[in-house]
Amino acid sequence: MSEKKRLNAMMIYKLLPQTNCRICGEPNCMAFAVKLLNRSVELKQCTPLFEEEQYAEKAEKLKELVAPLELAKETGIILEEEKCIGCGNCVVCCPANAAIAPETSGGKGIKDETNPDLIFIVEKGVAKICKLEKCRRYEPPRTSCRVCEILCPTKAIEILQ
Repeated sequence: MSEKKRLNAMMIYKLLPQTNCRICGEPNCMAFAVKLLNRSVELKQCTPLFEEEQYAEKAEKLKELVAPLELAKETGIILEEEKCIGCGNCVVCCPANAAIAPETSGGKGIKDETNPDLIFIVEKGVAKICKLEKCRRYEPPRTSCRVCEILCPTKAIEILQ
């Protein structure tokens, strides 16, 4: 079984009209693809994709392709709980969790009731994202931290950008 490719701007670009019409407000379709990936524009801004019949099939494929961006909220983080084995690596390795509750970096599992500001907790054997807005990827200055994704042994955590 092959591993799913990480969503990138070129994958999006290939499904856009590639006319560089600028209707979306961007100088070209590649710029639009990059901004769509970064969630600074919305797919519906590419009106030819939805108004012209010749792009209908591409529009459907593109909607499906970028659907995880909606789930990823502001950070680009998706946690697929069905893949999680509850190892707690995300809780322990998260730099923001360690800043909020230093005992987590020592390997102690903390419950949400103990500290409601933690990003990751393990509850009933499954990781949960509690306070995504505390993530270093969320508020400026945003960082490109990927520690939780890298150290997740089952690939239950995916960072889209």
